[in-house]
Amino acid sequence: MLGGRRKSCLNKAERGSLDARRAMCWSRAFLTGWVLLLVQLRGSEAVPISMDKTKVKEPEKTPEEPPASVDTGLHYDRYLREVIDFLEKDQHFREKLHNTDMEDIKQGKLAKELDFVSHNVRTKLDELKRQEVNRLRTLIKAKQDLEGGNEIAVDHQALLKQFEYLNHMNPHTFEVDDLDRLIKSATKDLENYDKERHEEFKKYEMMKEHDRQEHLKTLDEDDRKKEEDHYEEMRKKHADHPKVNHPGSQNQLKEVWEEADGLDPEDFDPRTFFNLHDTNGDGFFDEQELEALFTKELEKIYDPTNEEDDMVEMEEERLRMREHVMNEVDANKDRLVSLEEFLVATKKKEFLEPDSWETLEQNQAYTDEEMREFEEHLTQQEYDLNEKAVDLQKQREELERQQEQLNAQKIELQQAVEHMERLKSQKIEPPPEVHVEGNAIPEIHAVDNQLHDDREAHLQGHQPPPQNPQDTPQEHYEQQIQDLAQQGLPQTHQDLPPGHQEVAQGHHNLP
Repeated sequence: MLGGRRKSCLNKAERGSLDARRAMCWSRAFLTGWVLLLVQLRGSEAVPISMDKTKVKEPEKTPEEPPASVDTGLHYDRYLREVIDFLEKDQHFREKLHNTDMEDIKQGKLAKELDFVSHNVRTKLDELKRQEVNRLRTLIKAKQDLEGGNEIAVDHQALLKQFEYLNHMNPHTFEVDDLDRLIKSATKDLENYDKERHEEFKKYEMMKEHDRQEHLKTLDEDDRKKEEDHYEEMRKKHADHPKVNHPGSQNQLKEVWEEADGLDPEDFDPRTFFNLHDTNGDGFFDEQELEALFTKELEKIYDPTNEEDDMVEMEEERLRMREHVMNEVDANKDRLVSLEEFLVATKKKEFLEPDSWETLEQNQAYTDEEMREFEEHLTQQEYDLNEKAVDLQKQREELERQQEQLNAQKIELQQAVEHMERLKSQKIEPPPEVHVEGNAIPEIHAVDNQLHDDREAHLQGHQPPPQNPQDTPQEHYEQQIQDLAQQGLPQTHQDLPPGHQEVAQGHHNLP
């Protein structure tokens, strides 16, 4: 409800001084998530509360430490902070900050000064950019893998186009265009950051209601009624809290003045209040410092130990309060509240006589239509997941079948290897060969052995009549030949296969 415009009665020198201070504090504020690209070069001293300096011992002066960097919430926050840190180290660039108007910085005019920074700084910026490009490529590849695109070639150049805060066509050096892109992208992204947070909270609330309804479907009638009664009881208990002051109103600030600062509310002074809560002493309220002012109000509504209080809702309430005050007080929309803007707002009627503040329980985060669309979206998601589960099951079964085939082949191969090892251990070798007039034939001993074995089998199965003692050896041999002929065995060397006859003839002619 705090509101108002900047007074136009400042003289030229005062405006110049104020613009210089804005430029000097702008980068620090941006790193805490509220504005753009600069760093705090120096801070204005806070106005002390009235005291008798003769009775107060001067504290020893200690070197001021730079404010801690706070995550802006941007996915390239680290890259942004590292670029700013190195630019701050260049003396020429720092001097330009004193003489550059806020709008000129936002429009990218300051980026042209990059050509005049030192070689060491430029070299480090080149290295930072190469690291950031590699990080993005890794993230893109990981995203493709998760989405099942492992077999699809990743076009990094096409995908890098979605990252507008750097020039992906030149992944090696940090140029003026990179600084210009970084400033403009951060400006746009931070402006949309609150909107995205609201959308995420809306989805959170709808999912919470969806889960509650799904849980009720699993209960019988009696348990469902008990659950509904308990839900209504928690809602009423949460809504039963002390009155919440309008954010940024005199009553709200006086309460902080009294309870947090320990001062008499009758002595409330807006200028002193501002200096007390300008925690970094830069002469501006950034959004983080504003949100800190609402802690007392939020504690009236939310207690982390209470079942009925949701801490996610508390942070959304804090965001609503900060947005409201910033929209009313930040006249030039630079996401900072100067002392002058603050003092102007405290003179308005809305500051002295504020309207009541409606909390989240009085303002549902979503409409019935949005809830219906959300339910349809969840149903479609569930259907798609089931379809994917079926496909994955089929793929699993196919992989198991292929695995069984591989296991069978593995067993066959193992058996073949074992068979070869057995043959090798038994030292079984093929029969030797002899060469007769260039033709390789088995030795005749093999044939003789075969004949001998056949004779033995015949003799064992068919015992011939006892030999007549009067028979001569020649007659006995001829009788054996006749017997073999009856069995179909070769009788003489003429009956042997071609090529073996000569060898057989020579064998019989041996003495």
